[in-house]
Amino acid sequence: MRSIRKSLLQFIFSGASMRRWNDKLRPVELFELDKQAHKMITAFLLWQQNSAGLSEDEQRRLGIDIIEGGLFDYFYRLIITDIKPPVFYRIKANKDHYSELTAWALKELEPRIRPLDESFWERLVAYHSRPAEETNELADRILSAAHMYASRWEFNLIEPLNGFDEEIKEIGPSFDKRLLALKDVNGVNELLAGPATALGRMANLCGQLRFQIRWAQTPRVPATSVLGHMFIVAVYSYLFSLYLDACPQRRLNDFYCGLFHDLAELLTRDIITPVKRSVAQLPEIIHQYEDEELHSKILDPLEEEGYGSIRERLDYYLGLSTKSEFNDTCRQDGRILKLDGFAALKERYNEDKFDPKDGQLVKACDTLAAFIEAYSSIHNGLGSPHLYEAMARMRRECSAIRLGDFSMAPLLADFD
Repeated sequence: MRSIRKSLLQFIFSGASMRRWNDKLRPVELFELDKQAHKMITAFLLWQQNSAGLSEDEQRRLGIDIIEGGLFDYFYRLIITDIKPPVFYRIKANKDHYSELTAWALKELEPRIRPLDESFWERLVAYHSRPAEETNELADRILSAAHMYASRWEFNLIEPLNGFDEEIKEIGPSFDKRLLALKDVNGVNELLAGPATALGRMANLCGQLRFQIRWAQTPRVPATSVLGHMFIVAVYSYLFSLYLDACPQRRLNDFYCGLFHDLAELLTRDIITPVKRSVAQLPEIIHQYEDEELHSKILDPLEEEGYGSIRERLDYYLGLSTKSEFNDTCRQDGRILKLDGFAALKERYNEDKFDPKDGQLVKACDTLAAFIEAYSSIHNGLGSPHLYEAMARMRRECSAIRLGDFSMAPLLADFD
């Protein structure tokens, strides 16, 4: 029987405590969760650039392969957390050693992942068991390019502070060499050009969301960023949509709606819920400002430079036409329809041709991720009246959520 368990949710969240570049001098702490978010945002941009000539089915299949490949890599990375990249690459170059490491990692992953969905688990095992000659498909190359870009972006932060480190002189050129080897992937040249293109500028701006710490006035351990939170919501949304038998296009949309749901905070900063609710007009004022800034800083430049497909998908994920990313929507006869709840979406529009998106599910995952942020800090020994109050409020909100036959209350009961 399939189930979503507390252990899986906490395992996914554990990347918030996993430091990167831990043997280097860093201007800020860098965490695996943020890197994965930046990687998957970059992968989205490359997916869009490389699917223009594909059929809708081929584009969808490529998108799902990229998302699941990214998740499978992340889960694996969480298990082998203590192995430095140079050592891991040497292990990977030895077929027998890599096979042993993978067998051990899969054994560790199985009790966490397999209860969710047997088919998903089988795809994860197949992904990590592929022979080397089968790991150079377009989805693999897009993920590799996105991984290199996000890692190189972090390296650019620490490089000026580590001139005394002999290893630094080798790391930069190795990134450049591997990225140049992927220049045949459409969009890589634009990313390398940086802010000179709208694509490179968006990827760069999104990376900066790792500097915005959530709950800024409330000390927490770990202190998650807006960027890391977006990734957690995206992963939760994908896994819940898988659990709820969503069609592939719906799963894809739910993931990217979760991944971009706080994109506007790049422009407005994170505003905590009590402040948003303190003045009746404030949510509308904030929404209007966010909409203006999104268009002028991100969406309009993408359109002007020929990235219309990216702009169109971001419009849909951000719910700009329905005034909220948390509305359940679909497309019919070329129009975006706002639906009356989860049941209508599941019963009538759970087909790829309708381009369905679970706004309410993403909102539930947003609240669940925030709840786990508060819960984790309290259980790590750093609580405050504000955190206890927020956790109690979010527990009430989540416990009342029902998505079809699924109720969030039994899941939250495990978080005592």
